[in-house]
Amino acid sequence: MVKLLAVLAAATLAAAYSSSAAAQQELVVAGYGGSFEEIMRSDIFPPFAKEHNAKLVYVAGNSTNTVAKLQAQKSNQQIDVAIIDDGPMYQAIALGFCSPIQGISDEDIYKTARYKDDKAVAIGLVATGIMYNKKIFEEKKWDPPTSWHDLTDPKYKGHLVIPPLNNTYGLHALVQFARANGGGEKNIDPGFKAFEEKVGPNVLVYEPSPGKMTELFSSGQASIAVWGSSRVKAFADTGFPVGFVYPKEGAYALLASVCPVNKPEPNPLAQTFIQYLISPSVQEIMAKAQGFGPVNKNAKVKDDPRVPLPIGDRAANLLVLDWDTVNQHRQEWNTRWVREIER
Repeated sequence: MVKLLAVLAAATLAAAYSSSAAAQQELVVAGYGGSFEEIMRSDIFPPFAKEHNAKLVYVAGNSTNTVAKLQAQKSNQQIDVAIIDDGPMYQAIALGFCSPIQGISDEDIYKTARYKDDKAVAIGLVATGIMYNKKIFEEKKWDPPTSWHDLTDPKYKGHLVIPPLNNTYGLHALVQFARANGGGEKNIDPGFKAFEEKVGPNVLVYEPSPGKMTELFSSGQASIAVWGSSRVKAFADTGFPVGFVYPKEGAYALLASVCPVNKPEPNPLAQTFIQYLISPSVQEIMAKAQGFGPVNKNAKVKDDPRVPLPIGDRAANLLVLDWDTVNQHRQEWNTRWVREIER
């Protein structure tokens, strides 16, 4: 009898375990690799998985790779939530890969962070502005830069670094100089002219690599650059005397963004997970770990006096590109850039 009871108890436990495992939902999230993936796995996934009895699967890759995966799987989407930079995100939306996000309002989320029809939302704000070496500027008795126009000052000849056009920071710089000279995304010619005649002569190198960028500053070869606030904060965290400026004409927004993937039977956890990502608590984690400006106005984030974060008015006043126009012409511009600017 005792043996029979033991067998029945074991069977009951096995059935309960099987039922629990079956009830566990799986959510596939595609996003950036590196330190972002580490934070997602260590700090962001576990509380959500526990609360919703979910298994979260992470697919790491850069934004271009994630959009390529969405295209390759369009007849049978495996990804439920996609985390992508703003430029590629606009491409994903145009290709029909994103569904509207429910329950977003300007009351809690900065307008800068919202996409048309709420097909996506930013989960972190990065400001593109001007980085400079405080020590060298003090030694040379140079005032800190205040304007995009300062990049044309002849005293910076051979000291300036700008990422190339296939990098968002370089793209922001080109569009700014187009806008400042009577053009913009729909008329990029003034930007190319300004780079060829005024900005380019000061450029030491058009450098895409973050590691090389910090190396050029550490060696003293470069002392001023166009770069993103989160990158500059990470550099400052190493102890390097670097400063960051929001130009008076405005800094540009680079949006780390997320969307629920459009599919015939969407994963019900996708919308819930996105709301979780833009909640104050998660936004505070990302601000501390990644240097992102929070998109939720209710997130409590301590500013960094060395590298002011895109928070408050700085977040609200970030400039946003017309990505629909940019994406139509970007390949053409990239080819022209290599031919005319980096020749």
